[in-house]
Amino acid sequence: MIKAVIFDWFNTLARYEPPREEVHSGALKEFGINIEPVKLIVPLLAADKFFFEQNIVSPIRKRSDKDQDDLYAHYEEILMTEAGLKFDKELPRKVFHKGKELFGDHLDFVLFDDVLLGLKALHNLKLKIGLVTNLAKNMGPLVQKLGLEEYLDFIVTPYDAGADKPDPKIFKAALVKAEVTEKEAIYIGDQYKVDIVGARSAGIQPLLIDRYSLYPDFKECPRITSINEIKKYL
Repeated sequence: MIKAVIFDWFNTLARYEPPREEVHSGALKEFGINIEPVKLIVPLLAADKFFFEQNIVSPIRKRSDKDQDDLYAHYEEILMTEAGLKFDKELPRKVFHKGKELFGDHLDFVLFDDVLLGLKALHNLKLKIGLVTNLAKNMGPLVQKLGLEEYLDFIVTPYDAGADKPDPKIFKAALVKAEVTEKEAIYIGDQYKVDIVGARSAGIQPLLIDRYSLYPDFKECPRITSINEIKKYL
């Protein structure tokens, strides 16, 4: 019997505002490259895959400033390549820094439209609801600001667990906070290696949330496109 539902944060419960595709489109425009934001959504997800896999190799927050700068430049290079853009080798780094300059102080998180009602429905079923994130920050003020405080019973960050996803330690720390066994929990996330493989490594049943319907043929675990579909797997 499922007693706890545990969520990933980015691209599962929340996204950036302004949307990242608008941020990158705006930065590219500064260098004479005009591309509609919508055409950057899928390229961004391809760049995300690189980012998250690099974080598995070594947590990015622990790397030197130079290494981080190089990584984000390569992130931008993947994005621009996937978008079919032509560019010289120095442009991705310039675009990354321009994006920080233009939008760095204005980026915020907003919830996806289905989140509050979806969490309320799970809360009404008397389930424990938690968050496991690789964001190394105090999530309390953000959770309160977005109206999630009454629905989330616990939050686990790398600082709490001493590990990042997909390390099973961070998932097991969530089980301890939820006071459930691995068979009594499900975990919902959008990244295969970070979320699906990570949850399984701790013995937790994962659900892939595919908000952009990029993986219609995914079969390794249940696939959902909205939080409203979770009740089918309880």
